[in-house]
Amino acid sequence: MPFNSDHYNKIRSEVPANVTIVAVSKTKPISDIQEAYHFGVRDFGENYVQELVDKYEALPKDIRWHFIGHLQSNKVKYIAPFVELIHGVDSEKLLVEINKQGKKLNRKINCLLQMHIAKEETKFGMNEKELHTVIEKLSVFDFVNVCGLMGMASFTDNKQTIKSEFTCLSDLFQSIYKPPTTNNKPLILSMGMSSDYTIAIACGSNMIRIGSILFGKRT
Repeated sequence: MPFNSDHYNKIRSEVPANVTIVAVSKTKPISDIQEAYHFGVRDFGENYVQELVDKYEALPKDIRWHFIGHLQSNKVKYIAPFVELIHGVDSEKLLVEINKQGKKLNRKINCLLQMHIAKEETKFGMNEKELHTVIEKLSVFDFVNVCGLMGMASFTDNKQTIKSEFTCLSDLFQSIYKPPTTNNKPLILSMGMSSDYTIAIACGSNMIRIGSILFGKRT
């Protein structure tokens, strides 16, 4: 299914103006992204490094590319020159590599620290102790700009479980960032996807990642 502009308009009209919608275009052809781009969408999310690089090279340069997958340290160098935001920084080791690549490019790279809030062990992310350890060391990372936190809820139909996990992350976000701004720019709390974005926004999310609603199910 190509880009569904009606669904995009519906979501945009329903969510607060301060919420960024990242259109998750992973595995989708360039033609679908072009269609969304011509409709006015500028924030796109990709999960795979090579696919992101190929799309970056083929598409307009004012697109803001979000890397939303699990990023391996040895792949950072390929997206460091252009990526708008790396969503899933889940270790100090990865932060060190992002800083290293940023220094080579003399470019400050925007990142979110990923928290493990789901019940599923397969999901990535730091625990609270690891998060505080990383935050205490941020001053040494001159080429990283940590813009906030990200987390993914459990894959479940139980809305109460999802709400509980999002609330936990939102409370942590508020406790770390008081008020939640840096350099007069709002910090990012990225949580919520096609199946649970309404719950996420109610819990304080200001960035949601929407794929299947906009581009249809992935094959």
